Amino acid sequence: MEISKFTNWFKEYGWRHLVGLMFVTFAIYPILFVLTNSFADFANLTNSKLIPNSLTLKHYKLLSGDPLVPYFQWLYNTYKVAFLAALFNVFLGTLAAFAFSRLQFRGRRAGLLTLVIVQMFPSFLAFVAIYLLFFQISDVAPFMGLGTHFGLILVYLGGSIGFNSWLIKGFMDTISPSLDEAAKVDGASEYQIFSKIIAPLSRPILVVIFVITFIGIYSDFILAAIFLKDKNLWTVAVGINTVFVDDFNADWGVIAASSVIAATPIAVLFIFFQKQITGGLTAGSVKG
Repeated sequence: MEISKFTNWFKEYGWRHLVGLMFVTFAIYPILFVLTNSFADFANLTNSKLIPNSLTLKHYKLLSGDPLVPYFQWLYNTYKVAFLAALFNVFLGTLAAFAFSRLQFRGRRAGLLTLVIVQMFPSFLAFVAIYLLFFQISDVAPFMGLGTHFGLILVYLGGSIGFNSWLIKGFMDTISPSLDEAAKVDGASEYQIFSKIIAPLSRPILVVIFVITFIGIYSDFILAAIFLKDKNLWTVAVGINTVFVDDFNADWGVIAASSVIAATPIAVLFIFFQKQITGGLTAGSVKG
């Protein structure tokens, strides 16, 4: 009798738990592997394993105590660039999305199609053009040219505003136009409608866009490596790859420790905004 109950439970619910457990194990294993090897003594790719034979803190001490490795300066640079780029990306994307969603103007449809078409091309196709453009800008405005955080932030803004504007516009389209009409009857301007009604109701998608953009910029390596040459301006990805990785060897223990330190705030960010991330793209904005 008990066997038949278990069989019925497994057919209806148990197999789902088993599949979920398999996916969780598949996702957790590399995280645990990196975490344990950040404490492993003599860690490298040939002898690394999930449970190291001996543990040490030398990799973390190297990152925090070696004057030749300004790791926390790199971490600060990464935070600064990612936060500012994500913040302005959301701000400008929200303005563009409001214009495409609520305002009627000539070229509106062509502008939307242009945003979609431009985003279809891989961003690395523009790397050479970006490098040459900011190389020339350096001669005119050195503060925003090649090798500056300001210039790198501008590049990040141009790379994702189009796609983010499209996503935010799709969410704003779900907000009832009757709210705009009621606000206009009360004498509200377009700016007041945007700042008091549309932007607050769009908060779920704005949080999602900010988190996704922040993480994408936070983990970027290729563009930052092309753009930044000064050691004190490097981001974490550029600094670790440049100092601890060469053509023949890599200090896996230090790389793992660096990954743990750099990834922890991202994990906390995901946990803190979990509800907004999972529901922001699908949640409705008007109830009633």
